[in-house]
Amino acid sequence: MNPRNRKILFGSLLLLVIIVGLITFTLRQGKSKSTSVSKIVKIGLMPGGKQEDAIWKQVQKNAKDQFGITLKFVNFTDGDQPNKALANHEVDLNAFQHYAYLKSWNKANNGNIVSIGDTIITPIHLYSTKYKNVTEIPDKSTIAIPNDVTNESRALYVLKNAGLIKLDTSRGALATVKDIRDNPKGLIIKEIDASQTPRALDSVAAAVINYNFAISAKISEKESIYQEPLNEDSAQWINFIAANQSDKNNKVYKEVVKAYEQKNIADTIKKEYPDGGELPAWNLKL
Repeated sequence: MNPRNRKILFGSLLLLVIIVGLITFTLRQGKSKSTSVSKIVKIGLMPGGKQEDAIWKQVQKNAKDQFGITLKFVNFTDGDQPNKALANHEVDLNAFQHYAYLKSWNKANNGNIVSIGDTIITPIHLYSTKYKNVTEIPDKSTIAIPNDVTNESRALYVLKNAGLIKLDTSRGALATVKDIRDNPKGLIIKEIDASQTPRALDSVAAAVINYNFAISAKISEKESIYQEPLNEDSAQWINFIAANQSDKNNKVYKEVVKAYEQKNIADTIKKEYPDGGELPAWNLKL
């Protein structure tokens, strides 16, 4: 091969190497950019005050730092809205409800929403301004409980676990006053709107009051005479991150769950709720 042809061949090979190198570099850069772009996930929430904000802020940080996920929060004011928004794909996930509520909502709305990971449980209490212990409640006394489907059931399970009544229900089933099988003290169960249970406290022997309403009404922890136990009856009251059935195996959404179910989130929950108003629920053994 003469020197001129050798130079042409060498130049051609060099040019080919440069072109291949440029293509490889460009592809790698493109891949790097695509993997570094944050994934955005919208989560529907109900307003929960500064404590809930602190918890979700830490979840948001975990998601960003560990999984490259940007969490955006969409706040709702009506308890029916987050599930409707999820079903309509206006949000990707939501986190505001327990299993009993979702079961009732799916049934009423022909929904296909599912849990993809547990978050917290908020035990409810039986309060009294007149008595210090459930054993002190006299016969024929009146006890106020919430009248909506899920909270009424939960309150009745509280009375059951407190030893005041017995229920005739299958495990996990929603209970009503019609399911009371035994009422040895002849208690009068007064069903009222959940938001009114704190106001009724002074006029009844005791009242089952949701934690958020008790806090809003500044009911003293000393007035709690019984706290909902963490047992098999409690499983239906655990809160969770929810997704549409079609997204239950979505990898990114599962990473959001991982961002929540961590020790620093459990520590934040305990810090924000030193009174045990909320408890981490993803490792509970009921």
